[in-house]
Amino acid sequence: MSFNAFSLSQPVRRAWRAWEWFRALVSLLALAPFMMQAAHAQLRVDIAGVGATQYPIAIADFSGDPKGQLIGQVIRDDLSRSGQFRLINATGAMLDANSQLDYANWRSRGADYVAFGTVTQQAGQYTVTYRLDDTVRNTQLDTMAFSGTERELRRIAHQIADRIFEKITGVRGVFSTRIAYVLQKNGVYELQIADADGQSPQVMLRSKHSIISPAWSPDGSKLAYVSFETGKPVIYVQTLASGQRHPVANFKGNNSAPAWSPDGQQLAIALSRDGISQIYTINADGSGLRRVMRSPLIDTEPRYSPDGSELVFTSDRSGSPQVYRVPLSGGQANRLTFQGSYNISPSISPDGSELVYVTRRDGAYSIALQNLRTDAQQVLTNGPDDQSPSFAPNGMQILHSSVQNGRSVLAVVSTDGRVRQTLSTLDGKVREPTWGPFTR
Repeated sequence: MSFNAFSLSQPVRRAWRAWEWFRALVSLLALAPFMMQAAHAQLRVDIAGVGATQYPIAIADFSGDPKGQLIGQVIRDDLSRSGQFRLINATGAMLDANSQLDYANWRSRGADYVAFGTVTQQAGQYTVTYRLDDTVRNTQLDTMAFSGTERELRRIAHQIADRIFEKITGVRGVFSTRIAYVLQKNGVYELQIADADGQSPQVMLRSKHSIISPAWSPDGSKLAYVSFETGKPVIYVQTLASGQRHPVANFKGNNSAPAWSPDGQQLAIALSRDGISQIYTINADGSGLRRVMRSPLIDTEPRYSPDGSELVFTSDRSGSPQVYRVPLSGGQANRLTFQGSYNISPSISPDGSELVYVTRRDGAYSIALQNLRTDAQQVLTNGPDDQSPSFAPNGMQILHSSVQNGRSVLAVVSTDGRVRQTLSTLDGKVREPTWGPFTR
């Protein structure tokens, strides 16, 4: 029997949250102000597991100013969260950026690498000078000076952690990137952005109406999302710096599931303007609507391939929701997922080699990863209700929503399944997470 989206049981409807028309609200209350505001709920990070390789490193508190302790702690927390580093105790180390390091001493403590630096402050402007040394090769690996206000010190610490991560692993770090998600509490929806560690959250939009499907522009300056403030789902694009926004898709029926093209010029979207959800592309200013293909059944959740030549999407054309791929120009769609009868919410890794999606196995909704070259699949999480997977911009981790001990949380899992992080709030439901891009 053909899959009927509107006859889904309640548990399946919850799991298929990204199919926006299941959650339309009919209230016509006015929209609350949407300019950027400070959010009150900070996220707490819990970590489990370690990477296959761990690099032993000591991170000393930065000298010269009391803020140096904060910088050292943020760097330690970042590297620890990755699961790729083993922290060596550097308590009491008196080092500054010009110190002559005793390599033998630090090797004897078990540290292959030592990071340290100096903080100075003048007229409210801070200068942070950092160094990274290799105690095995007895050499300096990196040094850099940063400047900023007190409010920017956490950002500077994240940037230093990124440099350390890349110098040692050869992979670009993501600690200075941002995440976006929707927080629902007390009948109010907030579209929030935060640092990758969940700290410094800011509210971009607050509404009494549902907000879903946030999507970052490739340059990190805008978010596309779906809002129900008019009584139906409409796709908006909002500029983060100014808070200004405009509707991109407000057609008859449901306007849902926006995804940016790699060049930031277009969005792939799902529209039911002809009676059933189908996939279209549209320019970021709302012009140039084009239907990608025609299907007698539901097509939704389109996502671009990294080179922009293809779309992956979810469809029930085989009788149950599965992941397919189609050229951007249209044509024949090819099925990608065959293990299990329920696979949704696809996204391709930044290097184009892997597909992440939500799979249902034995009644639990989990995050699965599939190699697009070999079709080998790995289920990364245990459920029971893991949703909305989003790759980190370096492809090493996946952000998703989860239910743990009856609470709604944000979670991160490494692509090998070894390291897991939980970013939990004190209250409210956290959902629809998406990891932002690298920015300059």
